[in-house]
Amino acid sequence: MTTVGILGGGQLARMLALSGAPLGLRFLVMDTEADACAGQFAPLLVGDYRDEAALAEFASKVDVATFDFENVPAESAEWLAARVPVFPSPRALSVAQDRLVEKNLFRSLGIPVGEYAAVSTRDGLETEVARIGGPCILKTRRLGYDGKGQFRIRSAADIEAAWQALGAQATTVGLIVEAFIPFQRELSVVAVRGRDGEFRTWPLTENWHVDGVLSASVAPATLDDGLAQLAYGYANQLAEALDYVGVFALELFCKDGQWLANEMAPRVHNSGHWTIEGAETSQFENHLRAVLGLPLGDTRMLGHACMLNWIGELPERNSVLGEPAGHWHDYGKLPRTGRKVGHATLREDSAVALADALQRVGATLGRESQVASPIGRLAD
Repeated sequence: MTTVGILGGGQLARMLALSGAPLGLRFLVMDTEADACAGQFAPLLVGDYRDEAALAEFASKVDVATFDFENVPAESAEWLAARVPVFPSPRALSVAQDRLVEKNLFRSLGIPVGEYAAVSTRDGLETEVARIGGPCILKTRRLGYDGKGQFRIRSAADIEAAWQALGAQATTVGLIVEAFIPFQRELSVVAVRGRDGEFRTWPLTENWHVDGVLSASVAPATLDDGLAQLAYGYANQLAEALDYVGVFALELFCKDGQWLANEMAPRVHNSGHWTIEGAETSQFENHLRAVLGLPLGDTRMLGHACMLNWIGELPERNSVLGEPAGHWHDYGKLPRTGRKVGHATLREDSAVALADALQRVGATLGRESQVASPIGRLAD
């Protein structure tokens, strides 16, 4: 029986393990925390990702390795890759971990991006803010996610506060300043590439964020077909350039009918959770198929779907389960401010039926604001 090793034991690893059970797979999860939620469904090895003894034990027990979040040290993935197949590759992981390297790759492939520049000093920040103009965003090049490690600069008056907040990290993880993009829509391409180079995408997904954290996703996004095909093409270029194996997401801003790339996530992605119930093959199953060298599954949609993210604490689940189209996912985590603790997916045969179901769920939960944007888009 094949054992898949997963570095990182969060909800993505948990859902990978759940999706792999019908394929007859075993799993070993490695995480730094003893209460990692994936450990509720798979054996858990607790250890530091830089601990070679722990990595050696992990490698000795698995046939192939992958990861469930992009902040696993790239050098640890490289160390593992010398002993066991690792997918996606350590190079893909390394590129996605550094916003500057990632933006440079996008630009070299002809994938449009907003203005950006590396920053290492306060004077340098002042110079680049003057060049790029405000508003703009100072970010750490590494380790930031879900809105963390960022400071919005509205004008030159904010430079000192931005530097006080993040300047100390200029010599550790590095800093980048990016132009703020006044986008009309935010979408993602969730795609998969197999070991043999086969490439597939799920339908484009439209996303809405609150405080930098995904709140809701709708698929398929209503979009001009030519613009959608361009997005799929960008994702394919990226996968080919990195010789990528597995599932990834390319996050895109749509401004005035044009794409601007935001970032790449080298893993199964929050905006693809709807695929569990809303697609012929979920992103989780296809990721496992890809890393194992199995044939990829069909990515076609089954109707229309909306994923609602639960942050901090879970709402009353019966409000979702009472819907014929409702599907509930509890990640087995303790409540905590800002923590992703679960999600729900509603899937219907038509956009109108989905909008009606969202209306009912939002009203029952008192979360009308969370469902307002998805309902508005479904009604377009």
